[in-house]
Amino acid sequence: MIRVLIERHIADDLAEHYEKAARNTLQQAMQAHGFISGESLKNSNDHNHRIVMATFRTLQDWQRWHSCEARKQIMEAIMPMLESEEKITILEH
Repeated sequence: MIRVLIERHIADDLAEHYEKAARNTLQQAMQAHGFISGESLKNSNDHNHRIVMATFRTLQDWQRWHSCEARKQIMEAIMPMLESEEKITILEH
């Protein structure tokens, strides 16, 4: 089992649009093979700093989701809302 930490910094005044897109992303990820759980968090000291924590069965399951067409389409909608590229960290036990 692995955990995936995704850090994003959204642009000012785009929080509402980002939240909608992030919920859509999580709903799509829930259908992905090997997806176990996920949550979206907001930094209490920086409301534009968002964290997504996802748990996948294997690294290969994550890589399959990360490179699939559904995620690519979702990210096309999210990327214009970000101040910088998302940072992804893979964590394992």
